[in-house]
Amino acid sequence: MSDVNPLIIRGFPLPHLPFPTEDSLHFLVMSIPAQPNVKLNNAPDYREAYANSVQMRVNVWDFFMVFGTLQQQSETQVEIRNFQGIYLSPQQAKALLGLLQQNVSGYESAFGEIKLDPRMTPAGPVH
Repeated sequence: MSDVNPLIIRGFPLPHLPFPTEDSLHFLVMSIPAQPNVKLNNAPDYREAYANSVQMRVNVWDFFMVFGTLQQQSETQVEIRNFQGIYLSPQQAKALLGLLQQNVSGYESAFGEIKLDPRMTPAGPVH
């Protein structure tokens, strides 16, 4: 067993503080820092575009989404013209998922259920 004083860490003595009782725990509540003011600026090359096609690739480091427009050329031929690829960290992808879930739910509450074409749902593993 060591003779180290548990109140000394890395050579610095800690003040002796009594262990808080259940009645005094309300004083230990940490305050949540205020949210910073956010200023949105568009970059000089900022653009908006319509996409009706999104493809996704995922690896351990990021999610890569490719946006494009899909045009049906014939009954058996579809052409997709990709125009933008976006990399997201896994954390940003999960945050985006939450935003999409919240906004799709709000949209469906206001306008009704969004129906998906069953032909566009992946039937098996996606690589």
